[in-house]
Amino acid sequence: MDISERKVAGITIVDISGKMVASENLGRLKDKVTSLMFQGEKQIVLNLANVSYVDSSGLGEMVACHGSALRAGGVVKLANTGKKIKDLLVMTRLYTVFDAHDSEAEAIESFSRSPN
Repeated sequence: MDISERKVAGITIVDISGKMVASENLGRLKDKVTSLMFQGEKQIVLNLANVSYVDSSGLGEMVACHGSALRAGGVVKLANTGKKIKDLLVMTRLYTVFDAHDSEAEAIESFSRSPN
């Protein structure tokens, strides 16, 4: 799994590519989000466009990122979830936890529509 970051319209986009699985040292993603929160970046979008597979450990890592952000007064949203990840969120009932969007543009726009 590769992780990079960039800014768009004042929002931090964390681009993730590869597989989000236990063997890919997932703690790096939570560490990245925690670091961004510490730096004052409170609005983060996890861009999943290039994620090829997510297992239960990957879901757990996304939940950990969400929790870290909330504790720091921030928000993590998901972008480019695609059908497979959407189905996984529905099956695990995590769709009630995450603010997930079909595109990066929708996720960015959602910050201006809500207080989160």
